[in-house]
Amino acid sequence: MAETTKNTLENTSFSTEAYKFAPELYQRYDVKRGLRNLDGSGVLAGLTNVSEVHGYIVYEGEKKADYGSLSYRGYDIFDLAKHCGLNGRFAFEEAVFLLLYGHLPKKEEFEEFLDVMSNLRELPEYFTEDMILKAPSKDIMNKLSRSVLTLYSYDENADNTSPKNVLRQSISLISKLPVLAAYGYWAKAHYFDKRSLILHQPQKEYSIAENILHMIRENSQFTEEEAKILDLALLLHAEHGGGNNSAFTCRVLTSSGTDTYSAISGAINALKGPKHGGANIQVVRMMRNIEKHVENLNDEEEIFNYLAKIIKREAFDRSGLIYGMGHAVYTKSDPRGEILRQYAMDLAYKTGNEEKFKLYQTVEKLTPLVFAKYKDDKKVISANIDFYSGFVYGMLNIPSDLYTPLFAIARIAGWSAHRMEEIISGGRILRPAYKSICKNEREFVEMKDR
Repeated sequence: MAETTKNTLENTSFSTEAYKFAPELYQRYDVKRGLRNLDGSGVLAGLTNVSEVHGYIVYEGEKKADYGSLSYRGYDIFDLAKHCGLNGRFAFEEAVFLLLYGHLPKKEEFEEFLDVMSNLRELPEYFTEDMILKAPSKDIMNKLSRSVLTLYSYDENADNTSPKNVLRQSISLISKLPVLAAYGYWAKAHYFDKRSLILHQPQKEYSIAENILHMIRENSQFTEEEAKILDLALLLHAEHGGGNNSAFTCRVLTSSGTDTYSAISGAINALKGPKHGGANIQVVRMMRNIEKHVENLNDEEEIFNYLAKIIKREAFDRSGLIYGMGHAVYTKSDPRGEILRQYAMDLAYKTGNEEKFKLYQTVEKLTPLVFAKYKDDKKVISANIDFYSGFVYGMLNIPSDLYTPLFAIARIAGWSAHRMEEIISGGRILRPAYKSICKNEREFVEMKDR
């Protein structure tokens, strides 16, 4: 059957020409490719009070580079990274509360919130066996998406889109996603990598960061410093505006009136892409490729020349991209990357990875120069959070299969807030226009005459 299908497909007169048209048509019809204006700024598609992402200034109609800033509900990310998690608290859960409720929690509120989340971690009876172990996936993001969709069947109020019910569903999914990712990882490791199957139950007294490390490690052991660094990474990834691809996907799906499980599953699928959430693992692969093909990693000229090969599509994955460098909004700096870089440096010196960190710094420094010389692109380019996140996860001995799922575990907080905002303040289905260039001038031909 498979061979017959293959032969049939190969013998069918398919051509990609049916999907191509002249690139200049975009300019003729003033099409905003990627929903971006010509100056690189985003097309305004909505309003949000969840967060603010600032990366440039528009002065007298011209876009100017600026230092990046990010705030959650009006609180600067540097302040949240500095103050959340003090006195034994964990920063990510505090950020989740802030994003969902719109204000920082009081002590009693926070304790009650943590208690609710800990009680919602448990998966439905037989879910692990029936959904995760009997249908393992080579890709954990795929497993996460399918698992979230399946949880719909266990919710008696699954289609209720009232704000209170969606809030309940959101907190439940935020609590369960780390368990789904950890169990999905072990199912993949067992069935595809032929390793022992190890499933640790989440612990009620642990934070989300602590539970992740507890569940993904064979011996369940981790240090307080490791948990705090992972907690910080989750905080930095929790939210990034309504226009990023996965948040916008969530809002588009929400605007149709669909259920929470479908909207969040769609956001996970969007985040899976290597141009979005999958970029962190691509950075790690790219750096390994550089280490393999550059003889002297202390020779900046040799590294420069190899980076030139990458952007000229002659090396690595032939995409022409230097992953982790540049951003759709940020120009001079990504505040998340600025924070994570410092932790990456500290961790590198503690774990004997100083030389690798030096290579990251060199690539970060040289990339703008390479683009300026070979692409005649003099725009300001800085490292984004993806550039250092995979490096940090690697030093924490987190398997690369979980790099993008960790992004999802964090970002579901932002998705949930945007879904709530779209339900309460949106009100209209999101439906942009596409200009048709298909002219109604072809005459139907009978099959015998084709």
